[in-house]
Amino acid sequence: MMENKVFLSFTFYSTILILKMYVVAIITGQVRLRKKAFANPEDALRNGGLQFYREDPDVERCRRAHRNDMENIFPFLFLGAIYSLLDPSPAVARIHFLIFCVGRIIHTIAYLLGLRAPTRSVAYSVAQLPCFSMALQILLATTPYW
Repeated sequence: MMENKVFLSFTFYSTILILKMYVVAIITGQVRLRKKAFANPEDALRNGGLQFYREDPDVERCRRAHRNDMENIFPFLFLGAIYSLLDPSPAVARIHFLIFCVGRIIHTIAYLLGLRAPTRSVAYSVAQLPCFSMALQILLATTPYW
């Protein structure tokens, strides 16, 4: 498997995306602490009292960015792994993975910083293109077997 250059490329970009998700989770926690907006009463009690058991718009923005990552990166992980087994061109595969990765990074930056529309939606859409391409190629490769 480690001789598969496509899979190695996929592994590289997937790891970057997973690390990005960890960073968003850490940012969410830091915003919670800074804004004193805790999701659990025990956390609020530990950090000043039950009045801090509340929602905050900035924390919710971070949470939505993280949830959006899970909704999009997890399918990419599946599609990319299967696509890597189809023996695609390494250069074409790398372009697929790079576009998705860059699109998701820009999407997260746009989400967290509240950049003007349509920055976030364009980044989202661009990142979906390689996923649709990989899904279509997987379907075309596997259709004879169903």
